[in-house]
Amino acid sequence: METNEIKAAIEAILFVSSDPIKVDELAESFDAGRDDIAAQLEEIKRALDDHAGGFMLEQTAGGWRLATRPEHDSILKKYFAKKGENRMSIAALETLAIVAYRQPITAPEVSEIRGVNSTAVIRTLLERRMIRVSGRKNVVGSPFLYRTTKEFLVHFGLNDIRDLPRLEEFGDLIGENINDDLVAAIQSAEPAALPAEEEVAAEESQLESQPSDSAEEE
Repeated sequence: METNEIKAAIEAILFVSSDPIKVDELAESFDAGRDDIAAQLEEIKRALDDHAGGFMLEQTAGGWRLATRPEHDSILKKYFAKKGENRMSIAALETLAIVAYRQPITAPEVSEIRGVNSTAVIRTLLERRMIRVSGRKNVVGSPFLYRTTKEFLVHFGLNDIRDLPRLEEFGDLIGENINDDLVAAIQSAEPAALPAEEEVAAEESQLESQPSDSAEEE
């Protein structure tokens, strides 16, 4: 295929895909070099940025996807609010913040930070694939440990969990104010022990292999 044809085909794939597209997947589909595909993606990104329209090309969850521009967030929220779209509750967003910044974490630990029983909210986040079970904690009762998911990264436009903003700025990311007392409680909670490098690699591999159904807002 000619360069222009490859570029057009990549644009078509990005347009119809609901999940971020990885460079390696495109390279395999086109039987092309990884560098060639990356160059085409950068060219598409540059063209969209120069055009300054409603779309942009961004890296998220280890891949590339078309997304709306941040400056249009307010009108999009207003539009979908009128369309009756459901948003995540404040309780769900608070719980998600706790898991995101203190993962891996157990349900009792989440409830202790929030000051209320959070079992039902955790169940909702599991159903929406915002969090997942990542093992059990080696304490009495062996409670489940929870982590955020690939869907969490996609939902909030993050390429990696390390791209999370400072906790004080999390409210800006989710479009809701987080209670100052909760921020202080999360900050004062004992951080989870950092996993070994091989465990991190295993976690990332598992994350990439997850099915990636599009997560709807609650």
